[in-house]
Amino acid sequence: MIHLAVDHGKKKSHAVALSDSGEVLFDAEVPTNFEGFASIKAALPPGEVQSVVEAGWNWGKVFDSLEELGLNPKLANTLKSRFIAESFTKTDRIDATTHAIMLKAGITPLVHVPVQETRDQKNLLRHRFWLVQQHVMVKNRIHSIVDRNHVEPPARADLFAGHGRTWLNALDLREPDNKLLKAHLALYDELRVYPRQTEKWVDEALKDHKLIPILESFPGIGKILAALIAVEIDTIDRFHSPGKLAAYCGLVPSTYSSSGKTVHGGLVPSNRHLKYAFIEAAWTAARVSPYFQAFYERLKQRKGSCKAIGAVARRISEIAYFCLKHNRSYQERAYRLGKAGAATLEQFGRVALISG
Repeated sequence: MIHLAVDHGKKKSHAVALSDSGEVLFDAEVPTNFEGFASIKAALPPGEVQSVVEAGWNWGKVFDSLEELGLNPKLANTLKSRFIAESFTKTDRIDATTHAIMLKAGITPLVHVPVQETRDQKNLLRHRFWLVQQHVMVKNRIHSIVDRNHVEPPARADLFAGHGRTWLNALDLREPDNKLLKAHLALYDELRVYPRQTEKWVDEALKDHKLIPILESFPGIGKILAALIAVEIDTIDRFHSPGKLAAYCGLVPSTYSSSGKTVHGGLVPSNRHLKYAFIEAAWTAARVSPYFQAFYERLKQRKGSCKAIGAVARRISEIAYFCLKHNRSYQERAYRLGKAGAATLEQFGRVALISG
Protein backbone atom coordinates (compact mmCIF):
# COMPACT_ATOMS: atom_id res chain seq x y z
CA MET A 1 0.00 0.00 0.00
CA ILE A 2 1.16 3.51 -0.89
CA HIS A 3 0.16 6.35 1.44
CA LEU A 4 -0.11 9.74 -0.28
CA ALA A 5 -0.74 13.09 1.44
CA VAL A 6 -1.40 16.33 -0.42
CA ASP A 7 -1.03 19.68 1.35
CA HIS A 8 -2.96 21.81 -1.12
CA GLY A 9 -2.83 25.50 -1.86
CA LYS A 10 -4.56 27.66 -4.41
CA LYS A 11 -1.86 27.34 -7.08
CA LYS A 12 0.70 24.86 -5.74
CA SER A 13 0.41 21.72 -3.62
CA HIS A 14 3.09 19.67 -1.88
CA ALA A 15 2.67 15.89 -2.06
CA VAL A 16 4.48 13.19 -0.08
CA ALA A 17 4.01 9.46 -0.64
CA LEU A 18 5.27 6.73 1.70
CA SER A 19 5.47 2.97 1.37
CA ASP A 20 4.39 0.60 4.15
CA SER A 21 8.01 0.45 5.27
CA GLY A 22 8.22 4.25 5.52
CA GLU A 23 10.30 4.74 2.35
CA VAL A 24 9.66 8.10 0.66
CA LEU A 25 8.33 7.36 -2.84
CA PHE A 26 7.41 10.90 -3.83
CA ASP A 27 8.23 14.31 -2.35
CA ALA A 28 7.65 17.29 -4.59
CA GLU A 29 5.54 20.34 -5.32
CA VAL A 30 2.97 20.11 -8.12
CA PRO A 31 0.39 22.48 -9.63
CA THR A 32 -3.03 22.35 -7.95
CA ASN A 33 -4.86 20.95 -10.97
CA PHE A 34 -5.75 17.62 -12.51
CA GLU A 35 -2.56 17.46 -14.58
CA GLY A 36 -0.44 18.09 -11.49
CA PHE A 37 -2.08 15.28 -9.55
CA ALA A 38 -1.87 12.99 -12.59
CA SER A 39 1.91 13.54 -12.58
CA ILE A 40 2.01 12.23 -9.00
CA LYS A 41 0.23 9.05 -10.03
CA ALA A 42 2.59 8.58 -12.99
CA ALA A 43 5.64 8.91 -10.70
CA LEU A 44 4.42 6.32 -8.16
CA PRO A 45 5.35 2.63 -8.50
CA PRO A 46 2.53 0.16 -9.29
CA GLY A 47 0.33 -0.72 -6.31
CA GLU A 48 -2.75 0.27 -4.37
CA VAL A 49 -2.80 3.90 -3.22
CA GLN A 50 -4.72 5.67 -0.49
CA SER A 51 -4.49 9.43 -0.23
CA VAL A 52 -5.52 12.19 2.15
CA VAL A 53 -6.25 15.89 1.81
CA GLU A 54 -7.06 18.31 4.59
CA ALA A 55 -10.49 19.96 4.62
CA GLY A 56 -9.99 23.54 3.50
CA TRP A 57 -11.06 26.23 1.09
CA ASN A 58 -10.68 24.24 -2.15
CA TRP A 59 -10.64 20.65 -0.88
CA GLY A 60 -13.41 19.59 -3.29
CA LYS A 61 -11.30 20.38 -6.36
CA VAL A 62 -8.38 18.32 -5.02
CA PHE A 63 -10.56 15.50 -3.69
CA ASP A 64 -12.45 15.09 -6.98
CA SER A 65 -9.21 15.01 -8.99
CA LEU A 66 -7.67 12.35 -6.74
CA GLU A 67 -10.89 10.33 -6.87
CA GLU A 68 -11.02 10.50 -10.66
CA LEU A 69 -7.40 9.30 -10.79
CA GLY A 70 -8.26 6.29 -8.62
CA LEU A 71 -6.11 7.38 -5.66
CA ASN A 72 -8.80 6.59 -3.05
CA PRO A 73 -8.84 9.99 -1.28
CA LYS A 74 -9.89 10.62 2.32
CA LEU A 75 -10.69 13.98 3.92
CA ALA A 76 -8.88 14.89 7.15
CA ASN A 77 -10.55 16.96 9.88
CA THR A 78 -8.71 20.29 9.97
CA LEU A 79 -9.48 21.10 13.59
CA LYS A 80 -8.49 17.70 14.96
CA SER A 81 -5.46 17.38 12.69
CA ARG A 82 -4.13 20.68 13.96
CA PHE A 83 -3.51 19.32 17.45
CA ILE A 84 -1.56 16.38 16.02
CA ALA A 85 0.18 17.85 12.99
CA GLU A 86 1.02 21.44 13.93
CA SER A 87 4.48 22.16 15.23
CA PHE A 88 6.72 25.15 15.81
CA THR A 89 8.38 24.53 12.44
CA LYS A 90 5.61 24.45 9.84
CA THR A 91 5.98 24.15 6.07
CA ASP A 92 3.89 22.56 3.34
CA ARG A 93 6.43 19.73 3.09
CA ILE A 94 6.33 19.05 6.85
CA ASP A 95 2.52 19.09 6.85
CA ALA A 96 2.31 16.70 3.90
CA THR A 97 4.89 14.35 5.47
CA THR A 98 3.07 14.37 8.81
CA HIS A 99 -0.27 13.61 7.15
CA ALA A 100 1.32 10.77 5.18
CA ILE A 101 2.72 9.28 8.40
CA MET A 102 -0.67 9.63 10.13
CA LEU A 103 -2.41 8.01 7.15
CA LYS A 104 0.05 5.11 7.16
CA ALA A 105 -0.49 4.64 10.90
CA GLY A 106 -4.28 4.77 10.50
CA ILE A 107 -4.75 7.69 12.93
CA THR A 108 -6.00 10.36 10.50
CA PRO A 109 -9.16 12.02 11.91
CA LEU A 110 -11.56 11.79 8.98
CA VAL A 111 -14.48 13.90 7.79
CA HIS A 112 -17.60 12.46 6.17
CA VAL A 113 -17.61 13.21 2.44
CA PRO A 114 -21.06 13.21 0.76
CA VAL A 115 -21.49 12.17 -2.85
CA GLN A 116 -21.15 14.88 -5.50
CA GLU A 117 -24.93 15.27 -5.91
CA THR A 118 -25.37 16.01 -2.19
CA ARG A 119 -22.47 18.48 -2.24
CA ASP A 120 -24.14 20.31 -5.13
CA GLN A 121 -27.40 20.44 -3.16
CA LYS A 122 -25.52 21.83 -0.17
CA ASN A 123 -24.09 24.58 -2.32
CA LEU A 124 -27.59 25.54 -3.49
CA LEU A 125 -28.99 25.77 0.02
CA ARG A 126 -25.97 27.54 1.45
CA HIS A 127 -26.23 30.07 -1.37
CA ARG A 128 -29.87 30.67 -0.49
CA PHE A 129 -29.07 31.32 3.17
CA TRP A 130 -26.17 33.56 2.21
CA LEU A 131 -28.61 35.64 0.17
CA VAL A 132 -30.96 35.86 3.15
CA GLN A 133 -28.07 37.05 5.32
CA GLN A 134 -27.30 39.81 2.83
CA HIS A 135 -30.98 40.74 2.77
CA VAL A 136 -31.10 41.04 6.55
CA MET A 137 -27.84 43.01 6.55
CA VAL A 138 -29.30 45.59 4.15
CA LYS A 139 -32.47 45.89 6.27
CA ASN A 140 -30.36 46.52 9.37
CA ARG A 141 -28.38 49.22 7.57
CA ILE A 142 -31.62 50.94 6.52
CA HIS A 143 -32.81 50.89 10.15
CA SER A 144 -29.46 52.40 11.16
CA ILE A 145 -29.75 55.24 8.61
CA VAL A 146 -33.25 56.09 9.84
CA ASP A 147 -32.28 55.93 13.52
CA ARG A 148 -29.22 58.16 13.25
CA ASN A 149 -31.36 60.89 11.67
CA HIS A 150 -33.67 60.92 14.71
CA VAL A 151 -36.74 60.13 12.60
CA GLU A 152 -39.60 58.30 14.30
CA PRO A 153 -41.03 55.56 12.06
CA PRO A 154 -44.78 54.81 11.98
CA ALA A 155 -45.96 52.94 15.06
CA ARG A 156 -46.33 49.16 14.64
CA ALA A 157 -45.56 49.32 10.94
CA ASP A 158 -43.29 47.02 8.97
CA LEU A 159 -40.88 49.43 7.29
CA PHE A 160 -40.47 47.12 4.31
CA ALA A 161 -44.11 46.47 3.42
CA GLY A 162 -47.31 48.44 2.94
CA HIS A 163 -47.59 51.73 4.79
CA GLY A 164 -44.06 51.43 6.22
CA ARG A 165 -42.47 51.13 2.78
CA THR A 166 -44.51 54.05 1.47
CA TRP A 167 -43.23 56.10 4.40
CA LEU A 168 -39.63 55.09 3.65
CA ASN A 169 -39.95 55.99 -0.03
CA ALA A 170 -41.25 59.46 0.86
CA LEU A 171 -38.60 60.10 3.52
CA ASP A 172 -36.31 63.06 2.77
CA LEU A 173 -33.15 63.00 4.89
CA ARG A 174 -30.11 65.23 4.99
CA GLU A 175 -27.29 64.40 2.59
CA PRO A 176 -25.49 62.07 2.19
CA ASP A 177 -27.90 59.85 4.16
CA ASN A 178 -30.70 60.54 1.70
CA LYS A 179 -28.59 59.11 -1.14
CA LEU A 180 -27.57 56.16 1.05
CA LEU A 181 -31.19 55.40 1.97
CA LYS A 182 -32.32 55.38 -1.67
CA ALA A 183 -29.37 53.20 -2.66
CA HIS A 184 -30.06 50.72 0.14
CA LEU A 185 -33.76 50.54 -0.75
CA ALA A 186 -32.86 49.78 -4.38
CA LEU A 187 -30.42 47.09 -3.22
CA TYR A 188 -33.08 45.65 -0.88
CA ASP A 189 -35.56 45.35 -3.76
CA GLU A 190 -32.92 43.70 -5.95
CA LEU A 191 -31.98 41.15 -3.27
CA ARG A 192 -35.60 40.14 -2.70
CA VAL A 193 -35.73 38.42 -6.08
CA TYR A 194 -32.80 36.04 -5.73
CA PRO A 195 -33.80 33.93 -2.68
CA ARG A 196 -37.12 33.12 -4.36
CA GLN A 197 -35.35 32.05 -7.54
CA THR A 198 -32.96 29.89 -5.53
CA GLU A 199 -35.90 28.27 -3.71
CA LYS A 200 -37.24 27.11 -7.08
CA TRP A 201 -33.87 25.53 -7.84
CA VAL A 202 -33.91 23.85 -4.41
CA ASP A 203 -37.43 22.48 -4.97
CA GLU A 204 -36.38 20.97 -8.27
CA ALA A 205 -33.11 19.50 -6.98
CA LEU A 206 -34.60 18.00 -3.80
CA LYS A 207 -38.12 17.04 -4.85
CA ASP A 208 -37.44 13.31 -4.29
CA HIS A 209 -35.35 13.55 -1.10
CA LYS A 210 -36.73 10.98 1.34
CA LEU A 211 -35.74 12.80 4.57
CA ILE A 212 -37.49 16.10 3.82
CA PRO A 213 -41.14 14.94 4.42
CA ILE A 214 -40.15 13.57 7.84
CA LEU A 215 -38.42 16.80 8.85
CA GLU A 216 -41.31 18.94 7.56
CA SER A 217 -43.61 17.18 10.03
CA PHE A 218 -41.77 18.91 12.93
CA PRO A 219 -43.13 22.17 14.35
CA GLY A 220 -40.93 25.06 13.27
CA ILE A 221 -39.30 23.20 10.39
CA GLY A 222 -40.60 24.39 7.03
CA LYS A 223 -39.66 23.47 3.49
CA ILE A 224 -36.33 25.31 3.34
CA LEU A 225 -35.11 24.39 6.83
CA ALA A 226 -36.08 20.75 6.19
CA ALA A 227 -34.07 20.74 2.96
CA LEU A 228 -31.05 22.32 4.68
CA ILE A 229 -31.12 19.84 7.57
CA ALA A 230 -31.59 16.88 5.21
CA VAL A 231 -28.59 17.65 3.00
CA GLU A 232 -26.32 18.64 5.91
CA ILE A 233 -27.09 15.38 7.75
CA ASP A 234 -26.85 13.43 4.47
CA THR A 235 -27.32 9.99 6.07
CA ILE A 236 -28.49 9.46 9.64
CA ASP A 237 -26.65 6.13 9.87
CA ARG A 238 -23.30 7.92 10.30
CA PHE A 239 -24.42 9.04 13.78
CA HIS A 240 -24.39 6.35 16.48
CA SER A 241 -26.71 8.17 18.90
CA PRO A 242 -28.91 11.26 19.20
CA GLY A 243 -26.19 12.87 21.32
CA LYS A 244 -23.69 12.47 18.47
CA LEU A 245 -26.05 14.25 16.09
CA ALA A 246 -26.67 17.05 18.62
CA ALA A 247 -22.90 17.50 19.06
CA TYR A 248 -22.39 17.62 15.28
CA CYS A 249 -25.08 20.31 15.13
CA GLY A 250 -23.17 22.40 17.69
CA LEU A 251 -25.98 22.15 20.26
CA VAL A 252 -24.01 20.56 23.12
CA PRO A 253 -22.28 22.74 25.75
CA SER A 254 -18.54 22.49 26.20
CA THR A 255 -17.40 20.90 29.46
CA TYR A 256 -14.32 21.41 31.61
CA SER A 257 -13.91 19.01 34.50
CA SER A 258 -10.92 18.90 36.84
CA SER A 259 -10.32 18.11 40.53
CA GLY A 260 -13.96 17.22 41.10
CA LYS A 261 -15.21 20.52 39.68
CA THR A 262 -17.20 20.60 36.45
CA VAL A 263 -17.94 23.77 34.46
CA HIS A 264 -20.14 23.93 31.37
CA GLY A 265 -19.31 26.63 28.84
CA GLY A 266 -20.67 27.77 25.49
CA LEU A 267 -21.88 25.47 22.73
CA VAL A 268 -19.19 23.44 21.00
CA PRO A 269 -18.20 24.61 17.49
CA SER A 270 -19.47 22.33 14.74
CA ASN A 271 -21.76 22.46 11.69
CA ARG A 272 -22.98 26.08 11.77
CA HIS A 273 -25.66 25.48 9.14
CA LEU A 274 -27.37 22.77 11.20
CA LYS A 275 -27.00 24.88 14.34
CA TYR A 276 -28.71 27.80 12.61
CA ALA A 277 -31.51 25.59 11.24
CA PHE A 278 -32.38 23.92 14.56
CA ILE A 279 -32.24 27.16 16.56
CA GLU A 280 -34.49 28.88 14.01
CA ALA A 281 -36.89 25.94 14.28
CA ALA A 282 -36.73 26.08 18.10
CA TRP A 283 -37.98 29.68 18.27
CA THR A 284 -41.05 28.77 16.24
CA ALA A 285 -41.62 25.42 17.98
CA ALA A 286 -41.56 27.15 21.39
CA ARG A 287 -44.54 29.23 20.22
CA VAL A 288 -46.68 26.75 18.26
CA SER A 289 -46.01 23.36 19.89
CA PRO A 290 -47.56 22.63 23.34
CA TYR A 291 -44.76 20.15 24.04
CA PHE A 292 -41.87 22.45 23.20
CA GLN A 293 -43.60 25.46 24.74
CA ALA A 294 -43.86 23.64 28.09
CA PHE A 295 -40.25 22.47 27.80
CA TYR A 296 -39.05 26.00 26.94
CA GLU A 297 -41.01 27.74 29.72
CA ARG A 298 -39.73 25.31 32.36
CA LEU A 299 -36.09 25.92 31.42
CA LYS A 300 -36.54 29.65 30.83
CA GLN A 301 -37.43 30.21 34.51
CA ARG A 302 -34.11 28.73 35.64
CA LYS A 303 -31.65 29.45 32.83
CA GLY A 304 -33.01 32.33 30.76
CA SER A 305 -34.43 32.42 27.25
CA CYS A 306 -31.17 31.95 25.27
CA LYS A 307 -30.07 28.79 27.07
CA ALA A 308 -33.63 27.51 27.06
CA ILE A 309 -33.96 27.92 23.29
CA GLY A 310 -30.63 26.15 22.83
CA ALA A 311 -31.99 23.23 24.86
CA VAL A 312 -35.15 23.19 22.73
CA ALA A 313 -33.02 23.11 19.57
CA ARG A 314 -31.00 20.22 20.97
CA ARG A 315 -34.14 18.28 21.84
CA ILE A 316 -35.57 18.80 18.36
CA SER A 317 -32.35 17.45 16.88
CA GLU A 318 -32.42 14.41 19.18
CA ILE A 319 -36.04 13.63 18.35
CA ALA A 320 -35.24 14.15 14.67
CA TYR A 321 -32.57 11.45 15.06
CA PHE A 322 -35.18 8.90 16.17
CA CYS A 323 -37.63 9.93 13.45
CA LEU A 324 -35.04 9.73 10.68
CA LYS A 325 -33.55 6.52 12.04
CA HIS A 326 -36.92 4.74 12.06
CA ASN A 327 -38.45 6.56 9.06
CA ARG A 328 -41.27 8.01 11.17
CA SER A 329 -43.01 11.36 11.27
CA TYR A 330 -43.28 13.68 14.24
CA GLN A 331 -46.46 13.43 16.30
CA GLU A 332 -47.29 15.81 19.14
CA ARG A 333 -47.54 14.35 22.65
CA ALA A 334 -48.18 15.88 26.05
CA TYR A 335 -45.07 17.06 27.86
CA ARG A 336 -44.08 14.56 30.56
CA LEU A 337 -41.46 14.71 33.27
CA GLY A 338 -39.17 11.91 34.34
CA LYS A 339 -38.65 10.85 37.96
CA ALA A 340 -35.86 13.39 38.38
CA GLY A 341 -38.12 16.20 37.19
CA ALA A 342 -36.94 16.33 33.58
CA ALA A 343 -38.14 14.65 30.41
CA THR A 344 -35.82 11.72 29.71
CA LEU A 345 -34.25 10.89 26.37
CA GLU A 346 -35.84 7.42 26.50
CA GLN A 347 -39.23 9.09 26.34
CA PHE A 348 -38.28 10.54 22.95
CA GLY A 349 -38.30 7.12 21.34
CA ARG A 350 -40.87 5.41 23.57
CA VAL A 351 -43.51 8.06 24.26
CA ALA A 352 -42.75 11.57 23.13
CA LEU A 353 -43.39 12.73 19.62
CA ILE A 354 -42.76 9.69 17.46
CA SER A 355 -45.50 7.96 15.52
CA GLY A 356 -45.35 4.79 13.56
